[in-house]
Amino acid sequence: MRFGTLDFSPAVDSPELLAPPTAAALAAAPDRDVLVASIDPSLADTAAFCEHYEISPGDGANCVVVQARRGDRTWYAACLVRGADRLDVNGAVRRRLDARKLSFAPMDLAVELTGMQVGGITPLGLPEGWPILVDESVAAHERLIVGGGNRDAKLLVSGAYLAGLPGAEVLPIALPLAG
Repeated sequence: MRFGTLDFSPAVDSPELLAPPTAAALAAAPDRDVLVASIDPSLADTAAFCEHYEISPGDGANCVVVQARRGDRTWYAACLVRGADRLDVNGAVRRRLDARKLSFAPMDLAVELTGMQVGGITPLGLPEGWPILVDESVAAHERLIVGGGNRDAKLLVSGAYLAGLPGAEVLPIALPLAG
């Protein structure tokens, strides 16, 4: 299937393109509707990717790892918002996670905890038990680009697929990008 200037094929047929946790998650629950395309790793970040591969930022979902704290307890969650939006970290996400403090997880820690690369972190293959907060606009989208767990590949999935992942919850967590 062609999307933008990329040609996608079933990810279950090309697990070598994915980060190990992502490939393992897909192997545990194979779905031929999850598609993959190889990309230039230097173009994995949203703006460069969208411009080069002719894909609207609104047709991609960024997976953001947040670190929540309350008292002595620290925990993590993944949040999915479209590339054309920003995450309402200090509002909707903090309230939903019932956190006293909420911040973006430090990059090196997000990489260590997920086993994935910055610029490719995806909700497929996250540590067991992590909440996955999916913005309503992501869940309603027919086809979206998400990371493949690394900077070498992107996945093409439906919003319904993302909303149906274990631990996923659909709610309004996005705000429009400023300016």
